[in-house]
Amino acid sequence: MSMRSGAAASLALAWRAAPAAFAGYVLASVGGGLAPVATAWLMKLVLDRLADGGGQLVLLAIGLAAAGLAVAVLTELGRYLSAEVSRRVTVLSRDRLYEATDRMTGLAKLEDPAFRDRLRMGEQHSQSGPVIILDALIGGLQSMLTLAGFVVTLLAISPWMAVVVLAASVPGLYAEVQISRRRAEMMTGLSPTERRQFFYSELMTGLEAAKEIRLLGLGRLLRLRMLTELRKANAAKRRIDRRDLLVQGLLAALGAVIAGAGLIWAIVAAGNGRISLGDVAVFVAAVTGVQVALSALINRLGMAHNALLMFTHYQAVTSEPAGLPAAAEPVAVLELRHGIEFRDVWFRYSDDHPWALAGVDLFIPFGQSLALVGHNGAGKSTLVKLLCRFYDPTKGAVLWDGVDLRAFEVTELRRRIGAVFQDFMCYELSAAENIAFGEVDGADDLLPDSQGRSEAAADRAGIAKALEELPRGYDTMLSRMFFDHADKDDPATGVLLSGGQWQRVALARAFLRDRRDLLILDEPTSGLDAEAEHEIHTSLATHREGRTSVLISHRLGAVRDADRIAVLVDGRVAELGSHQTLVTTGGTYARLFELQAQGYAGEEVIPS
Repeated sequence: MSMRSGAAASLALAWRAAPAAFAGYVLASVGGGLAPVATAWLMKLVLDRLADGGGQLVLLAIGLAAAGLAVAVLTELGRYLSAEVSRRVTVLSRDRLYEATDRMTGLAKLEDPAFRDRLRMGEQHSQSGPVIILDALIGGLQSMLTLAGFVVTLLAISPWMAVVVLAASVPGLYAEVQISRRRAEMMTGLSPTERRQFFYSELMTGLEAAKEIRLLGLGRLLRLRMLTELRKANAAKRRIDRRDLLVQGLLAALGAVIAGAGLIWAIVAAGNGRISLGDVAVFVAAVTGVQVALSALINRLGMAHNALLMFTHYQAVTSEPAGLPAAAEPVAVLELRHGIEFRDVWFRYSDDHPWALAGVDLFIPFGQSLALVGHNGAGKSTLVKLLCRFYDPTKGAVLWDGVDLRAFEVTELRRRIGAVFQDFMCYELSAAENIAFGEVDGADDLLPDSQGRSEAAADRAGIAKALEELPRGYDTMLSRMFFDHADKDDPATGVLLSGGQWQRVALARAFLRDRRDLLILDEPTSGLDAEAEHEIHTSLATHREGRTSVLISHRLGAVRDADRIAVLVDGRVAELGSHQTLVTTGGTYARLFELQAQGYAGEEVIPS
């Protein structure tokens, strides 16, 4: 993506976000660029009139004051309009960025470290990038107008001085471009380092790892690792800053020599009567103005160049395709009638990874429950990811009533699926929102009747009583990180649920999608005590009755009532049948079931 197209895209973003403020900012900058030149010429006229004893001094003084006022007003107005454009660009750019990530229907990109770095850079520069580019370009326009005015002034008084001052700017322009390129390369190269630094910082300050870090005494180790990454980043930045200091110092010295030589020439020329006192004043102002304008122009061009290089990350993310190929003419996802089939499915996460699924042939009949059993890494969760079409098979196909999932519009397919994942989300929002997120309407908002349905779902998940007893009931924030308006004066109303309670909330969220064709339960009771697990499994058995469902659990007692049980070994279906059939067969399932049963064998329950 070229620098020109990046600049055009950045300006288009700013114009779309705030057209009136954008136009006002341009006009204020144009006026601000011309005002210093007008001020210098008015000062020349005032000094010449004073030297000649002429009139019209009052009018010239008024004009000079007006020019000074214009400079002050336009400067503040430009600053305000720039801030307004920045605020509006932030909203629009963030909207486009997160719309682009939401458009990534698969997980492959989001799990790619290189893309994660690019996404982080895009987040950082989606707000500042367009504004820096706009400020640099508009400020550059202002500097060019000021520069042009003062160059004309110099040409009128001393053409050779104009040539010398302009020629001295060429090395500075070249150096600024080179430094900005190196700075952009450095920032891109430091992205993994800063990501690790952020990771360690989050670990040390977050709540999730707080207990383990303190119990194991990891605080110092993590702090030292974070500081190592920070020092590594600082060392790279320091090298660039030192080079910048050397170059800018040499250029500043060159500018001072030229300005000093020009001042000596002007004084000598005035003493010889070749130029007037006003000419000396405007000449000094012009030399200084040209150098300041050139310095500002070079600096802004460097900023723009650097921002454009970093803005490419934002452009790359927002132009990223959906990830999963979309059917040219999507087929409507009809209500499931016959079943779901895995037909010779092979899958691996990348070409350098082993096969996670290898030739899986499996049929889930409509209205029946399938349990997936196997060791960690056997392919159970991968199979579920393909069912939800977070990934497409590398080879083979997953069929919904005989139709390849790739023929469907992916969001329509997912509306037919309800799920509780092993790594379910704990949203730091209210209890009501945590459950109501299970089903939103077409306007991407909570359904009008979500409160009543959420409470019913919470009751089925066995969490209703606990939520009703919270300080604000279902409106209580399930977090101490931030509070909504109702809680701002009473921070104690934010609460932290236990792991088991959070799992029940996640189950309630899944129960809210009870009208779905397929229910997926990935370790739905892993965080519950024995009594709660029994209650939930009883509720789930009722909920799954007559529904097509997939259940994953390492506790074989939880899957024994499934219609069919598939045992996965190294990405293949090694055994398939009912609980009784598999126990009788004496294979892997029977061995695992016996191992778990031995933990309870010979135990006597003594009634209290």
